[in-house]
Amino acid sequence: MKSLKKSMGSNGRQEMVQLGRSEYVFAEAGGRGTSAAKLKGTPSGLEDYVLGTEEQPVGAGYSHADAVRLEQSRARPTYGGRTAPRPSKYRDLDADWDADVDAGDDILGDAASESGSERGGDLYPPAPRRASGLKPQFDGIVKDPANSLHAIYQPPVSPDAQTSAEIELLNARIARINKFKRVLQASNVDIGALKTLAWSGIPEELRPMSWQILLGYLPSNADRRVSTLARKRHEYLDGVAQAFERTLDHSVWHQIEIDVPRTNPHLKLYSFPSTQRALERILYVWAIRHPASGYVQGINDLVTPFFQVFLSAYIDDDVESYDPGQLPKEVLDVVEADTFWCLTKLLDGIQDNYIFAQPGIQRQVAALQELTQRIDASLVHHLHDQNVEFIQFSFRWMNCMLMREVSVKNTVRMWDTYMAEGSSGFSDFHLYVCAAFLVKWSAQIQTMDFQEILMFLQNLPTQDWGDQEIELLLSEAYMWQSLFKNATAHLR
Repeated sequence: MKSLKKSMGSNGRQEMVQLGRSEYVFAEAGGRGTSAAKLKGTPSGLEDYVLGTEEQPVGAGYSHADAVRLEQSRARPTYGGRTAPRPSKYRDLDADWDADVDAGDDILGDAASESGSERGGDLYPPAPRRASGLKPQFDGIVKDPANSLHAIYQPPVSPDAQTSAEIELLNARIARINKFKRVLQASNVDIGALKTLAWSGIPEELRPMSWQILLGYLPSNADRRVSTLARKRHEYLDGVAQAFERTLDHSVWHQIEIDVPRTNPHLKLYSFPSTQRALERILYVWAIRHPASGYVQGINDLVTPFFQVFLSAYIDDDVESYDPGQLPKEVLDVVEADTFWCLTKLLDGIQDNYIFAQPGIQRQVAALQELTQRIDASLVHHLHDQNVEFIQFSFRWMNCMLMREVSVKNTVRMWDTYMAEGSSGFSDFHLYVCAAFLVKWSAQIQTMDFQEILMFLQNLPTQDWGDQEIELLLSEAYMWQSLFKNATAHLR
């Protein structure tokens, strides 16, 4: 059993979204927009307009309109430097999820070897220039995230410039980074050792690679990484092309288009068109590949930690205020593809949360009430007296993984531990985190009436929370899990 010492420590350019009998364009902010028939110019001029050849920002990535079928006789749009296919039928993106495949299964065939490059031919065309804030070694990291391990800067310890406490903290950080590097640089990563280290938090420089391995997207075998990443990224780009060549599912698209601009509106990163277009593509492709659930509000929150973490692998600037539109297109392509596949892996484990009637969430809400009764009966009694139902406040906690209650940075830290917990991290362990989170406010809640309780729980004072508060929360959750996990009576 794990030790209890785990308690650590724009709207300018418009874009075409459908052509055919009901041709129209959307502005980047959404809305029905302008009829395509009203656009000035010839059909060829319309094609230039859609592809944005003159005004498209450098590295902004392909638009969600790029894959629209213009006409069979016209040139098709390009994705990642390659021409979009005209498939006779849709390829199942989920049929080949397992990342740990033989290099011989690479859908690129011999293109990589014939070009003399492991980078997978034209998936990663050379960038015309280096974008602002882009790491100089970005091309190596694109090919294989393990290349980032050789570029981690460890500032020298200068006793004259720092206090003894600062030196001690810096030495501890360096030692921790080196522990992770020893695990990640192995030819076959020891997943158990990586989980043990990750439980107490992952250094931000090592988080992108660590998350991808812990989720099973990046193979633990170093020899398979380059071909696997190239294959999965091609597969996503092809999936985008195919999804937008078909007639849009307008009900799904409309809801995504509404939700994306509302996602983390307090962070500058999510206000940029390049970010919003990327999230739209990820969510739409995921939704049409999972018709049993489709898109559900809340999934737009779950995509953002992945996007933010994987973007940070390629830039030196503050990721929460960085415009991905500055990136070379091939970098934004791989950030988007990696985000899609890791989101898919996460949602595969909690799919019951998003199918009709969301039975997974219903079970978790009931289990939370039972668990809280065991931990703090007086709190549950007070909530009952005030006619407060658990589902009134905790449904959102389960649906959005507490992302509406804490910052994205705090969520990222929590997810380090969730991934270290394995396949049950985002379901079972999250339940104990929610219980610890609720009990934390017990004293205040028991002085409030119905209206005050709901208002308080919807606007909890976590704005100033940092790693220390999150680590304490996780430690308490681990304690409750240790006490009650095998005592299943409270979950019946």
